[in-house]
Amino acid sequence: MNIANKISTFRILSVPFFIASLVYYTPERDYLRIVALVIFIIAALSDAADGYMARKSKQQSKAGLILDPLGDKLLLMSAFISLCVDSHLGIRFPLWVILIVISRDVIIILGAIVIHVVKQRINIFPTRWGKLTTIFQMSAVISVLVQFKFSFIFWQLAVIFTVVSGIDYIKRGFQVLYALDNSRNSH
Repeated sequence: MNIANKISTFRILSVPFFIASLVYYTPERDYLRIVALVIFIIAALSDAADGYMARKSKQQSKAGLILDPLGDKLLLMSAFISLCVDSHLGIRFPLWVILIVISRDVIIILGAIVIHVVKQRINIFPTRWGKLTTIFQMSAVISVLVQFKFSFIFWQLAVIFTVVSGIDYIKRGFQVLYALDNSRNSH
């Protein structure tokens, strides 16, 4: 297991601790919100670190192609859900934000499964829109964790980028499927 995969695995393993700190959070135990914030920031930084390490050391692997996005999805989905349902927080995500974020990820995952079934392989790589979406989603989570008065600005930007990247991934998915159909028809 290379360093980048170890970092991605660390991010995945940090998710239960992040969730637990929010589950047990109350205003009387505000330190748990700070613990969740620290865990989230470290996990978010590890997202940048694992990609950088894999590229710099040329250690990109099949495991990394799964572990890195899995770590991102687990961290972000658990954060958005936890920060929506926690009734102790003054500022939290509205349900519609969660529905948009999760719907995009479910559509991407289902699309990847369809492409894998049809093509028997799939090349997973983040797009510029996907990377920007991750940055804005992470910023939105941090703004809610710090209870920033204007968090709604961050989550609205995150939603815009989530929708744009979702449309981009859907378009790319159809291009991959249609390219397969066109190559079969030309033979």
